[in-house]
Order: sequence, then C-alpha cells, then structure tokens
Amino acid sequence: MNYDFDLFVIGGGSGGIATARRAAEYGAKVGVAEFDSLGGTCVNRGCIPKKLMVYASHFPDLFEDAQGYGWSGVKSTLDWQKLIKVVNQEVERLNGIYQRMLDKSKVELFRDYAKFIDSHTVEVGDIAITAEKILIAVGGIPVTPAIPGIEHAIVSDDMFHLKEQPQRIVILGTGYIGVEFACIMHGLGSEVTLLSRNDLILRGFDDDLRSSIQEAMQQHGIRIIKMTEPPVIAKTAAGLQVKVKGETEETVVADAVSLAATGRKPNLDKLGLEKAGVAVKNGAIAVDEYSQTNQEHIYAVGDCTDKMNLTPVAINEGRAFADTHFGGKSRKMSYENVPTAIFTTPEAATVGLTEAQAREQYGEAVKIYRARFRPMYHTLSGREDKTMVKLVVDQNTDKVLGAHMVGEHAAEIIQGIAIALKMGATKKDFDATVGIHPSTAEEFVTMR
Repeated sequence: MNYDFDLFVIGGGSGGIATARRAAEYGAKVGVAEFDSLGGTCVNRGCIPKKLMVYASHFPDLFEDAQGYGWSGVKSTLDWQKLIKVVNQEVERLNGIYQRMLDKSKVELFRDYAKFIDSHTVEVGDIAITAEKILIAVGGIPVTPAIPGIEHAIVSDDMFHLKEQPQRIVILGTGYIGVEFACIMHGLGSEVTLLSRNDLILRGFDDDLRSSIQEAMQQHGIRIIKMTEPPVIAKTAAGLQVKVKGETEETVVADAVSLAATGRKPNLDKLGLEKAGVAVKNGAIAVDEYSQTNQEHIYAVGDCTDKMNLTPVAINEGRAFADTHFGGKSRKMSYENVPTAIFTTPEAATVGLTEAQAREQYGEAVKIYRARFRPMYHTLSGREDKTMVKLVVDQNTDKVLGAHMVGEHAAEIIQGIAIALKMGATKKDFDATVGIHPSTAEEFVTMR
C-alpha cells in the first residue's frame, strides 16, 4: 500500500519534533500535526518560562546579599506585566525556531488536531492522512483535584498569563511543580501558603533532599500546612477563601487565585485510540522498551506514556525510535541514572537511587556519605542557608548508586556527576578525583 507519509507524528512538542527531524534526516517522508504552539509543555508552559521566572525571583536576594560584600542597598520593585511580557516573547521566539527547524528538515506541519480513523489513518482537521508508521507524542495536561470550589483555582499553565501578580497565593500540591512555583512566587514578593498531604514535600525524592528543601522554604518565609482533609475553596469579595483542616482548622485568604499543582496526566482525550486498537493502561499509552504500542506500526513517546516525565527523556525516546526504524541503528532508551533538577530556592538535583530505594535493593550493603554545610558565599551575605550533598554507595562493589544535592548550582553540578554514574563510577573513583577548590562541587570528592 502507498501511504502519504513514512512517519506521521501526532504532537509538535519536544519529543515529537525531535523524532520527526531525526527520521527526516534519514530520508523518511514525515508529517507532524500540532494544533497549539510548537514546543509542547516544556517550551510553552513548563521548563523554559518557569526557569525564566526562577531567574527573576532570585534578584531580591542578590540585592540583599550584595550588602554583605560592601555594596549599598538597592530599592527595586517588580514590574509584573513586563516580566510576563518578556517571558512570553521568549516563548514566541522559540516557537519560531521550532518552525524553522521543521522547515529546514522538510517536515510537513499540519496546524490542527489529529485523531485516528483507523490504525494507519489520522484525520487532521478535515483531511485524512495515511502513514506507514505513526508516533504519538501528545504530552500531558494538568490534573485538577475534585474538591469543592476548584473551578475558582488556576493550574500551573495559567501562571504565565496572569495580568496581575497575586500578593497572596495558596498552592495545592507539593510535587516539583508546586514547590517550584511556591519558591518563585515567594521570591517575587508574594505571600505563599503551600498545602501538603504529607509530612515532607516532594514525595519520591531522597528524604535528605526533601527535608533540606522544606526546611529552607520555611526558613525563607513560605508557610507549609499539612492537611488531614482536602481543602474547600470559596470565592468571596475579599478574595478566595481556602478552608484547611490540619492540626487545627483555619481559613487562608488568597488574592483571587489559588494554584492547583497536583500533577499531570497523559493528554489522550479525543485521540480516538480505540479506533486504532491502541491499548491504554492506567490512563497512559502502554509501550514496550522500544516505545512500541500493542499495534506494531504505532509508537508513543514522552509524557503520554507516563514512564518518566522529563523533556530530555521524551527527546531521547523519540530519537532512539527514529534511529531504530529509519537509521538502521537499533537502540532503546535507558532509564537508569537519568538526572533531574528541582528549581526551588535553594535548587536541588539528583541522579540514581534514593537512599530508600538503595536499601530496598541492596539492604545492609548500602553506605551513605553526607555533608551539610554553610557555603562560602553566605559567610559574607549573612544568610543561614545550608548546602547538602550526598552519595549512596554499595559497599559490596563500591559502586555509587545515587547522588543528591541541595544548594546553589545543584543542577549544573549533578549533570557532571551523572556522567560518572552512567559510566559505573565507584567511590574510589570519586576519592581519586582532585577537587576544584574552593567550590561546592569538591565536596563530592572529599567525603569520607
């Protein structure tokens, strides 16, 4: 059968575009359907605009820290409208870059929704398109909890389009999205209350990392309330009233905005997966180690598979698929020792196993190396902020199983350490490495 395309990609996010371009480089005829801005969640509603707001949130502390180094005090105010404007201008610039990359790769872009008609055919707008292989890369969407008054709340996607800065904000959810926005808004001058269902934020991360960030957030002035029941939101003339039941019952008032950051789920609505016979498990597209669904010519990558919701993972999954099927270089994505960062204040980053995961797998053979100290920068700034670095080691093999850090530039430092872990580094390898002095990173090679 003659198909319109060798490969058709549903979704123009980071994973979909990376796949399309790589397949086109190998000579495949490729089409992409995307109804929204190119770049997906990361570029438009996630990594990029959020990181720009993280940068903006750090300036008040820098102005204050400078006085400890002899600089005169600085009086400065935030122009929220300008911040939102320039952040979105950068997003638009990146959208244009993605468009030019597709054009250069000779990938045909269809600006509309796509849904399956059958296993080899998708309908994009009012056009039926056939493809020999189809890749689904539609990403995820925010989950809003079913609590009274949730219709008055916004989700994380909306933060980049608020016309006014909320002076008081309540954030529901203590995953990385919730805690990052709590730190961002606090740094920008808002009064922040974070609602948690657990004793510690950031469930799933290493406990030392979790406790270090939570302690710092509270020390900086972010209020964290542990809930025993879901909150109730009501809209009043004074703003949004959020009734919270914890050790005591109280009402927290926010300025017409309450952020629900309780996670994301695969964006599978209206795709018509049932018409293609594509299996869904636990709300996500089920795929094997080569990103293949139960249909041999249909594949899926990124957040819609809910394997590991990170942009670089989606990109690598997509490129592995393209290399395998169009480049003659069979390979699969490895999910071992994938580094990740949490852009809180202070910043955190991690790679490999947490202490709990390591003890579950290796038992008493696990040895922990940990250091917690006040970084040199703050000896003059006067702040009491602490840095935490940690290595998780298997004593039987001396292999480093995990590395975790809380402190400035954690992401940059852990990125380099991730290479070592990927190569199977041992604690002796770390010990044999000469540190850069004075630096925080040297602590990873001097712990005994």
